[in-house]
Amino acid sequence: QVQLVESGGGLVQPGGSLRLSCAASGFTFSSYAMTWYRQAPGKERELVSVISAGGSTNYADSVKGRFTISRDNAKNTVFLQMNTLKPEDTAVYYCRAMKPLSAYWGQGTQVTVSS
Repeated sequence: QVQLVESGGGLVQPGGSLRLSCAASGFTFSSYAMTWYRQAPGKERELVSVISAGGSTNYADSVKGRFTISRDNAKNTVFLQMNTLKPEDTAVYYCRAMKPLSAYWGQGTQVTVSS
């Protein structure tokens, strides 16, 4: 049974940091690219960051220099370190495992940036 379970969300003040985790099970984690998406109220889901199976990373312009994606294949976990958070980062954050012809979503974790 495939599972992606996000954790680490919460309420943080502007300028603060959070570290999201996504624990995977039920598939060969190391062979999948892992991505983080987010969806703010009333907006479409958007891609935040991706890390390939080989470890290459890419980021949306809106988070470059503030967010860092990483993965631990031994623990089947992908992380998103979020620094210098802004109110516009408020959203539900989802992780997604993907490779050609196969993709899985987590259930999401809420991140709220507010004073």
